Amino acid sequence: RLRVGSAAATLALPGQHGGQARQDVRITVAAGGELHWLPEPLISVTGSELAVHTHVDLEPGARLVLREELVLGRTGEDPGRLTSRLTVRVDGRPVLDQELDCGPGAPGGWDGPAVLGGHRAVGQLVVVDPEFTDKPVAPDVPADGLAVLPLAGPAVLVSAVAPDALTLRRLLDRAPASFTPASPASA
Repeated sequence: RLRVGSAAATLALPGQHGGQARQDVRITVAAGGELHWLPEPLISVTGSELAVHTHVDLEPGARLVLREELVLGRTGEDPGRLTSRLTVRVDGRPVLDQELDCGPGAPGGWDGPAVLGGHRAVGQLVVVDPEFTDKPVAPDVPADGLAVLPLAGPAVLVSAVAPDALTLRRLLDRAPASFTPASPASA
């Protein structure tokens, strides 16, 4: 069992010569292993352009709790461009492959009601647990801006939007307490 965090938020700053920066994270969790990947938020500041790809492979019986928090701009500041892709595979099968592209230059609609709805903080919590195979989690909306979505395979995606990083963290922290088993009709 391993818990990985960070000491402080990560700031995506504009490069000295412009252009896009990349951050690629590859994680493998061995059979029977458990990883809690809980970094502090990533803040995309004005003028920055960052593409982040987190790729997680879990072997059979592995468990994962992964939190991703993205904040668009510092307080009172416009955001930079931020593209985030999260890919999770269990035993070689895709459970989640999701991309979010926000900020100046991103495709239109990222700040509309179907994506961020004017909020400046967005996050997700991915929980993979073999117990979800026999006891899947029911879909739920336990709070405004928070959704619990069961995924194919033994996994759950919790998505949240909020006006700021603190509210986002509070939403994501309360989500696992809302996990309830799915009824046979909704599983």
